[in-house]
Amino acid sequence: MLTENGHLLRIFISERDKHDHKPLYEWILRKAKEEGLAGATVIRAMEGFGAHSNIHSAKILDLATDLPIIIEIVDELQKIEEFLSIVDSVIEEGLATVEKVHIRFYRTRKDG
Repeated sequence: MLTENGHLLRIFISERDKHDHKPLYEWILRKAKEEGLAGATVIRAMEGFGAHSNIHSAKILDLATDLPIIIEIVDELQKIEEFLSIVDSVIEEGLATVEKVHIRFYRTRKDG
């Protein structure tokens, strides 16, 4: 169970980014689960641009896409900082932000 005051980590990478020949976003998500973070979501964006100012867009006729990926992770600041120290060396190009968030609810499943 999280406290009311948590932190949100947002990692912005590219759909084509890889780690160990697998999509980087998959590796980050599984690593977050392995490290016991409260929750993570991967979002595939429709359009965006980054450091190189190249616009990446989802068009109907595009067969090969390289869309922006956003990974959002919510937990306590200490766990977020520890996780950042793990992923920092794996992300070759991208952006990460951390911000305070007010958590309205987080419910664990009740057995029985």
